[in-house]
Amino acid sequence: MRHRPRVLCVDDERLNRTIVRDMLDSADFEFLEAGNGEEALRILGEIPADIILLDVNMPGMDGFEVCRTVKGSSALRHIPIIMITALNQSEDRIQGIEAGADDYITKPFCESEVLARIRMLLKVKELNAKLNDAYSTIKNLTTFGESIIQTFQPTDFDLLFAMDSIVSQLIRHNGSATKPTTIILGVGEEQKCHFYRYASIGGKVNKTSLNLKQESCAPFSVASGKPTVHYYNAADLADSPFTDFISALETTGTAIDNMVAYASPSLSLYALNYGTDVSGYEATVLESLIMQTLFLKSLSNQVTETEDAFIYTVYSLARAAEAQDEDTGGHIMRVGAFCSSIAEKMGLSDRFSRTIRVQAALHDIGKLHTPTIILKKPGRLDKDEWKEMKKHTFYGAQIIGEHKRFQMGKNIAISHHEKWDGSGYPSGIPGEKIPVEGRIMALADTYDALRNRRVYKPAFPHHEACRVILEGDDRTLPGHFDPDIMRIFENNMGLFEEMFEKESEN
Repeated sequence: MRHRPRVLCVDDERLNRTIVRDMLDSADFEFLEAGNGEEALRILGEIPADIILLDVNMPGMDGFEVCRTVKGSSALRHIPIIMITALNQSEDRIQGIEAGADDYITKPFCESEVLARIRMLLKVKELNAKLNDAYSTIKNLTTFGESIIQTFQPTDFDLLFAMDSIVSQLIRHNGSATKPTTIILGVGEEQKCHFYRYASIGGKVNKTSLNLKQESCAPFSVASGKPTVHYYNAADLADSPFTDFISALETTGTAIDNMVAYASPSLSLYALNYGTDVSGYEATVLESLIMQTLFLKSLSNQVTETEDAFIYTVYSLARAAEAQDEDTGGHIMRVGAFCSSIAEKMGLSDRFSRTIRVQAALHDIGKLHTPTIILKKPGRLDKDEWKEMKKHTFYGAQIIGEHKRFQMGKNIAISHHEKWDGSGYPSGIPGEKIPVEGRIMALADTYDALRNRRVYKPAFPHHEACRVILEGDDRTLPGHFDPDIMRIFENNMGLFEEMFEKESEN
């Protein structure tokens, strides 16, 4: 809850302090007192004051020295000071102004005038605090926006994580009265709204789940219209459309003094208990952050849809080529899983692993140009047939073309039959001259081909396929494969068997 404005009266005369106390008590101010300058500075170091009424003529540190000390402190300079004195010469006023005083009242004073000046300076102080907070907020928002742009990954966008970041921008961390102490977040998913309460405790944000009704995400009167930001101070809460939400929160131990709210069926954010009255400024800040995040969510959804369509197109093209060949029982999905697993264990990037999982499916796309009679011939191919079969690597590269999104798929199509010892085709390049994706695919394709029935061979069990790769036979030799990839395969043969069975079931 908001505290009463706290006034520190510094005067060496007890009677004067008593008069000021009675005046402030009647006006609902909180009263602090000090009999000298040293005591005043000690109190200010322990208890934050909102305004200081400062006598000039005091033993020890006089009022001018106290004023200079307060205004010279970065922690205290924001506190308005009214100097009250019997001195009325212009040079005395000038000295007070030079010391940093915000106002100057001579004795005897009029109580109503003093109260009016206190209220005026408190209002100025509040406006200055909001101005400073606005500057800080704009600076933080700029930094926040830059960090989002630099780290934004559309396909990995996590709305709840993004909202955690927004809360960190909004919630009070350092005692700033212009920020809320509590934020309630509602995220709608599959006809259900999940609520979370963020509370600032000791400068740290504590996040807990909250059990509220679905309609609390957005009351009907709000949800039925265009989502906008609303703000309510204490006097407005009873007439707001959020009365049921407020009552529900109060049963969980959260009292509400004021509120800025954005409410929609899919996303709601309630910022509660600012230390000052809320206004359109706080609503604009919240709306800016919400709109920024919703834009990123929309962008993420569009990119994800585009990426899904891209992947669907890749698999459709690959299935067309697979239909031209024999029944391989999900070969394109399995080799993608094998390749992705090998890439991960080689320490290649997540992006590489994700890409090869999909584009490995294009390795045999060139078989669309290979005559079916060759593809399904039960015996060994003759010299001319074998020459034609080898062309599917070139055909695959031609079909895929030059688009940069398909560069890995093109590399795989043309190089997956190259061998580490240089005995492969179409170019007979050896070792690391073969693209790494081609070397990965060579082993993955061989393992899956051995496990599948082909017109010229039966399906091998796992242990026999592993023996052929590691020891060799009349078609396959260990020297055909990258030694590092062979070691990964040998150390993870059980995993390959699990992936084969799993992908074969799908």
